[in-house]
Amino acid sequence: MKRLQFAMTAFMLGLGATALPAFAQDETNQPDDTLPGRASYERFCAVCHENPTDPRAIPFSQMVELPRAQIETALGPSGVMAPMAAALSAQQKTDLIDYLVSGQAEAIDASAWTDAFMCPADEREVDLLGEETWTTFGVNTEAWRYVSEEQAGLSKEDLAKLEIDWVIGEPDGTQMSVATANVGDTLFYGGGGNLSALNKDTGCVKWTYRFGGATRSPLTYGDIGNGQMAILFVEGERMIHVVDAKTGELIWKEDGQPLRGDGGDIRPGVILHEDKVIVPISASGVFPNVESCCTGHGAVVVLNAADGSHVWEYHTMKESEPNGLVNDLGQPQQGPSGAPIWAQPTVDAKRNRVIVTTGENTSQPATNTSDAIIALDLDTGEPAWLFQAMVGDAWNAHCRVDDENSGPNCPWHWDEYNIGRDFDFGGAAVLVSTDIDGNEMDLVLAGQKSGHLWALDAEDGTLEWAQRVGKGTALGGNHWGIATDGETVITTINDPIRGNEDIAMPGVFAFRVTDGTPLWSHIAKPDCENGRGERLTRCEGLFGFSATPLIVGETVIAGTLDGKLFVFDIDTGEVLNEIDTTVPLTSINGLPVQGGSIDSHALALAKGMIVTGSGYARFGQNTGNAIIALKPAE
Repeated sequence: MKRLQFAMTAFMLGLGATALPAFAQDETNQPDDTLPGRASYERFCAVCHENPTDPRAIPFSQMVELPRAQIETALGPSGVMAPMAAALSAQQKTDLIDYLVSGQAEAIDASAWTDAFMCPADEREVDLLGEETWTTFGVNTEAWRYVSEEQAGLSKEDLAKLEIDWVIGEPDGTQMSVATANVGDTLFYGGGGNLSALNKDTGCVKWTYRFGGATRSPLTYGDIGNGQMAILFVEGERMIHVVDAKTGELIWKEDGQPLRGDGGDIRPGVILHEDKVIVPISASGVFPNVESCCTGHGAVVVLNAADGSHVWEYHTMKESEPNGLVNDLGQPQQGPSGAPIWAQPTVDAKRNRVIVTTGENTSQPATNTSDAIIALDLDTGEPAWLFQAMVGDAWNAHCRVDDENSGPNCPWHWDEYNIGRDFDFGGAAVLVSTDIDGNEMDLVLAGQKSGHLWALDAEDGTLEWAQRVGKGTALGGNHWGIATDGETVITTINDPIRGNEDIAMPGVFAFRVTDGTPLWSHIAKPDCENGRGERLTRCEGLFGFSATPLIVGETVIAGTLDGKLFVFDIDTGEVLNEIDTTVPLTSINGLPVQGGSIDSHALALAKGMIVTGSGYARFGQNTGNAIIALKPAE
């Protein structure tokens, strides 16, 4: 019983990213409790999904909005839950799926909205000679997340009067990682089974490349060789598509998986550098097979930009093997595993290196590559240096609050360090040049879920300084990354409030790049007045800053789990603007729309405007399906 409960929990956690929009959640969408699948749900799922203290399980109200196809895929032979689903009979799986989707209305064709929203025929040309304002999630390959006022077309005064200009409703959205790309008057956007070229001022569609799958991937724009300008993105966290930016025609696609091992997901976007496509692999094994935990591990794969052919690959550890441990069900365990790479790589062109950050181990033995920052040779993939921020952090989805409540494969049961707390790096490293005591030095900066901000010498990875905000949480600390203008580094802290008020420190914090001196802070507070408490999930606990921040000129832009955008003065921390994206919205494409949590890769920029996604249902947060363009009020 315990084994199946944890298996089904991992299944639902793996699906939480794809729930349907909350605007569809009303009484008519509740499942039919008379169906036989209700019994399977109660036996295997309810233990976590009706437990409000579980920090990772999505609530039942969101679970019942998962698309049938997504659930079927997860339970299929190559799905995330395939090993665990093997414990259920075919009839049990069918009954469970039938029950969960029984209250849903007829599904919308997620790709059809673009057909009815095309620009006039004479306004569909994509001009690639225009200014390249935003070409990759990190803004540059050093991952600064900084855009000058001139490049952005936005001054501090403009951002102080920023307001919602237009909104598009995403038919199948709820995890709106709306990292876009912008060239001239074209805004490239991937979602709803489409990659689309939009007119950035009106939102109408110039062309659509229809791939039919799901994507949470930030987009990358650039020259893949011989002047061929392309958009690169990842479908279904596996398949890399490279599409002609001018026409929307497919150039090539590859699964991007390493040649050895089991492969794994590509959670962030890929990065393009010269003739190479650099692919991060986050095969974490975080949702482990009960019978034999765990096998997956992180990797970097480099492909030829012109055709997708394999160049080299790096693995964060050797292949797993029996480790001599047996769980409390008597089943043999495997290791090492984990050290996934959740973030886009960072390029150190001066030293011909690529820098990646990694997550925790998921089984024993722990490796020195987990919770680490690693510099690799760009030509060979050989490590140049490695800095490990936390030793022995072994964690997977079987781990709960303590040993008594954890599943059979939680590494805490055998962890010699007994400190595994899921304190991985979720965001990219940042490479910045600075002057320290009259000497020019290149620093590598990175934020960690422990609440740490690290600064390393880019030459050899030695520690220069470190700061810590709070004590970190599994979904908190610095969740998705940092930003810098070269003088100030901004770290956002998520830290959901779930009975841990004594350690949680949600907010925005500024430090001096040269030595880590604290400059200012903004401590987040819940805002549940004026109806917000009624329309938001756990309003009193979900209000931290999780999405990767953005610096525009003299301002910092950051988003919260309760759907707000803040604009801060980068020198003083003064709040210049506060915008609520959870207010009633009207879409320009005619579809129902609702805002929610701003998380992950949601914040981007196009010339003269900020673009964000609003709605992020994973981890039981606030669902939504809005693509929002914000411009200064006139």
